[in-house]
Amino acid sequence: MNGLGEISVRGVQKIYDPLGSPIHALEACSCDIPAGKFVAMVGPSGCGKSTLLNMIAGFDMPTSGTISLDGELLVDQQTRSRPGSDRVVVFQNGALFPWKTVVENIAYGPIVQGRLNRAEAEEKALDLLEETAGLGRIANFFPGQISSGMQRRVEIIRALINNPRVLLLDEPFRAMDTVSKSTMHEYLLDIHYRFQTTILLITHDLAEAILLADIVLVMTTRPGTIKLGIEVDLQRPRLKAMVVSDRFIELQREAIAAVHEEARKAFERGEKELA
Repeated sequence: MNGLGEISVRGVQKIYDPLGSPIHALEACSCDIPAGKFVAMVGPSGCGKSTLLNMIAGFDMPTSGTISLDGELLVDQQTRSRPGSDRVVVFQNGALFPWKTVVENIAYGPIVQGRLNRAEAEEKALDLLEETAGLGRIANFFPGQISSGMQRRVEIIRALINNPRVLLLDEPFRAMDTVSKSTMHEYLLDIHYRFQTTILLITHDLAEAILLADIVLVMTTRPGTIKLGIEVDLQRPRLKAMVVSDRFIELQREAIAAVHEEARKAFERGEKELA
């Protein structure tokens, strides 16, 4: 653990103005994500979870407020840092280059950034592929030749090769079947244990959030802000058997109650989805 990766969100507001009809996505949103911790963010659809993640990543700017990483300003209403290797995003729909092999996909970042030459990057990619996933055998396969679960692991390895301070995961397992999702949970828990990288996961799966995270942040309906922070005091390493423990069920009930209350408000207002 390098002690880096602390995110501070202060008073963030985001107003979209499509066709002159302003939509308040976030309002007075503040939270802290401690370095090296695994944080999950949950809330009703359209509450602004992905909007906030995109601003942390450097893809968008707030209308007001600030976001900092390790005490350095990342973004405010006037400036934003460019997306970089210190914050890497894994999206729901995947982003592997279909024309590149697995090892070429993983090695791409360090080569483009000029940090490693091709031989060095591909050697490191092979090491990570084998060490973290035991998937050295698929190094020369193309993404279309491997399963969706393997593709997700390759994307996470591609992120890790950049030695990021923060790993941002935007519902990466949403489309997976139950067995594949369970395998990915085990893999992600192992990755976090080994690397101690700060992780921010957006998910609609409350059981997933509690199983994986140190802290679960519950967002309100739009305009989104932090309603509640749930400290997940389950011991690590996390095991699947914990999902039937009394404490897990208690935490899950707390999260369900908080999210359900906000989802009901959104339903009553007839809100449409907005990331």
